[in-house]
This record gives sequence, C-alpha cells and structure tokens, in this order.
Amino acid sequence: QVHLVESGGGVVQAGGSLRLSCAASGISFAFEDAGWYRQVPGQQRENAERVASLSIGNVAMYEQFTKGRFFISRDDAKNTLDLQMMNLEPEDTAVYYCSVRHRAIWGQGTQVTVSS
Repeated sequence: QVHLVESGGGVVQAGGSLRLSCAASGISFAFEDAGWYRQVPGQQRENAERVASLSIGNVAMYEQFTKGRFFISRDDAKNTLDLQMMNLEPEDTAVYYCSVRHRAIWGQGTQVTVSS
C-alpha cells in the first residue's frame, strides 16, 4: 500500500521560512516524478496548483510565483521529498500536498499559514 505523509507545516510570519518534508512508503521517490502542490480554500485537491516538481533524473521545475524562494530536493536514502520555503508571503497560505500526480497519489496535506 502506498502512503505519502507530509510534515513541517505551521504558522509563520511574513518573511519567515518553513521546510516541508514528505515521507513515502510503498513507492520510491527515486523512481517517480513527484512534486509539491498547494490548495487554497474552495479548490479541489486534484486541481491544486503545482509549486515545484522533481523528475526521476533530478530535474527541478518551479512555478513562477516561487520566485527563487522555494527549493525542492529529494533524499533517496530516506525516501523523502522536501520543500524548503523562504521569504514566505501571506499569499503562500494554503494546504501543501506531496503528490505523484500522474498516478493520483496524494498525501494528507499540511497547512501553511503566513501572517502579515
């Protein structure tokens, strides 16, 4: 059975940093294209916007709004996918999900709230 479990969310002031981590079981991130997505209120999880993704070949892609503030990485030994977020803005407030989207595999999400 496949599970993705996110951690690291919380409440932070604007300009602060958070590091999200996603631990996988039943799959290996080393052999999957995976990414981080975020869902705002009123949006269905499956329509969540991509934040960043990392291919099997370790090629990272970022959405423009990350503006060099976010960095995605993978630890193959720990089988985790991390998202380092810096200089957070109130607009970054959302539920963040780890996902292997093309296989419809999602974690339970972790709330990130940025106060102004």
